[in-house]
Amino acid sequence: MESYFVSVCLLLVSSLFFGQACIRGFLENVDFPGSDIASLYSPSVEHCQELCTQHPSCLFFSFNHPDKSSGNFQCYLKSSSSGHPQSQVLLLGVTSGYSLKPCNLDLTPCFQQVYENVDFHGGDYRTFFTVSFEECQRVCTQDPVCQFFTFVTGNSTTLEIRYKCHLKFSWYVPRPPAIVLKAGVISGFSQKSQLTQHFDTVCRSQLFSNTDFRGSDFLELKAVSPEHCQFLCSVHPQCTYFSFSSNEFRCFLKNNPSNMVARTKSGITSGIPTHLCQIDESWSKLTYKGVDFSGSDISSEVVNCVDNCQEKCTENPNCQFYTYHNGSFFHPDHRHRCYMKRVIIMPTPSQVKKLANVVSGFTLRNCRSAQKSQD
Repeated sequence: MESYFVSVCLLLVSSLFFGQACIRGFLENVDFPGSDIASLYSPSVEHCQELCTQHPSCLFFSFNHPDKSSGNFQCYLKSSSSGHPQSQVLLLGVTSGYSLKPCNLDLTPCFQQVYENVDFHGGDYRTFFTVSFEECQRVCTQDPVCQFFTFVTGNSTTLEIRYKCHLKFSWYVPRPPAIVLKAGVISGFSQKSQLTQHFDTVCRSQLFSNTDFRGSDFLELKAVSPEHCQFLCSVHPQCTYFSFSSNEFRCFLKNNPSNMVARTKSGITSGIPTHLCQIDESWSKLTYKGVDFSGSDISSEVVNCVDNCQEKCTENPNCQFYTYHNGSFFHPDHRHRCYMKRVIIMPTPSQVKKLANVVSGFTLRNCRSAQKSQD
């Protein structure tokens, strides 16, 4: 009964996305107290609003300016059954606003602003010395995996790191946060390409069945298949090889450029990432019977079959993956219902904090794409 109640609540909330008006502006020095569903770091109110727009459940938000409030670049994502804040209160240094989901905007936003004396902490995968933050940003823009950067200026009191550029990574491909076995459901992905960059050379890959590459784990993710795990490893700049546990849908990304130790282990498939070639995305074209991509719902509707569900997800610019209920194990309201889902894929620093003599910013790849589409 409890799971059914939660699902009904999700349906009510997701249906609000289509009934809301498009509200683009901000409310300065106004807080929407309560109703929090997530708290993320964000360097600006515009970035915070885009986080809310990409989050599957967020309807409105409040952003704390670090110079004027007790917060520290905090973006509070919020939702309610009514679709509106429970209250609004005056609070200096806080800016609030609404999701742009009803506005049908581009889901690959461009962030041209740079942030002086602000550090995008963590996510480093490459460093080098260069003359300016502009050059640091240019290299980030040209590197297909770079999502944002922090540059140490020549005024830094630490002489050894002056003019140092830190390139940083965050996930830019959709990843179901929860994958579980469940009777009566079929899951899959939107048929839109997971990647935006394309190469002329097709990758050649190999998987090693019943083989575990021991140790050197730096990140554990959920993946629906060994091929999906290999895709995630190939996208991450620090992944040198991986192992996948089919029993629990666990994908272990590993980093050890010096050696790779293999041992025989039943139920484990391991492999090596591919580089600078067109990654095989055939795994995303398949459907996975008895597998539930739990949560992350944005909307749902009744369809005739799983093929229709996949088509609906592909046609919906917000949908990244889906789960279709076709069994008799659930309440009748779930039967033949297609749940469309999404997660945040925009550049998102794991931490944002004040730090003297640094400049941070984002890749400009999306800005160039937006300019081409306008031309």
